[in-house]
Amino acid sequence: MKLAVVAANGRVGRLVVKEAADRGFDVTAFVRSENKTAAAKVVQKDLMDLERADLAGFDAVVDAFGTWNPEEFSQQTATSQHLCDVLSGTDTRLLIVGGAGSLYVNPEHTLQLLQTPDFPAEYVAMATSQADELAALRKRDDVKWTFVSPAADFQAEGPRTGSYLLAGEEFTTNDRGESAISYADYAIAMVDEIESGDHIQQRISVVGK
Repeated sequence: MKLAVVAANGRVGRLVVKEAADRGFDVTAFVRSENKTAAAKVVQKDLMDLERADLAGFDAVVDAFGTWNPEEFSQQTATSQHLCDVLSGTDTRLLIVGGAGSLYVNPEHTLQLLQTPDFPAEYVAMATSQADELAALRKRDDVKWTFVSPAADFQAEGPRTGSYLLAGEEFTTNDRGESAISYADYAIAMVDEIESGDHIQQRISVVGK
């Protein structure tokens, strides 16, 4: 399977590259600066400069773009929409590294986690930008996208346990009432989804066991 990981130098991107490469995928890392990934093939090009020819022939593309800079939050939607435009009408799947704030906390799907009183105020703006990104994706029926939300506690330095729970649109916890997952286990879930292709034009979520 031919996989492109865009914004691959980020911590999640690097782990997705490694997980896929370890499974024998033909992985190409797309990076803006010097390559920091384990990919054997590298393209140095800004995400917003990517064109249709750059991503032709890939079975799947992972959009690993993310930012903690409030001035760049609008790029969450801009970047994934640009990739949608590039991949429009093709069979290439687009998998987006999403956020947990947009998960629903009620069966009616009218209240998102980021709208609850206990959601940390310092993360509301970032979570809102990711929710806006998902809302824009839902309007695209010309792209085989999948939005993969992590658990609420997304742990950069967490261990690779090799197991996780697959969930959907609603905020989910494990048997201990925890909503946490390591970046490494998230990467496993992402590559599993790339292999299975089970959730076209859907948002899924993953939680550590």
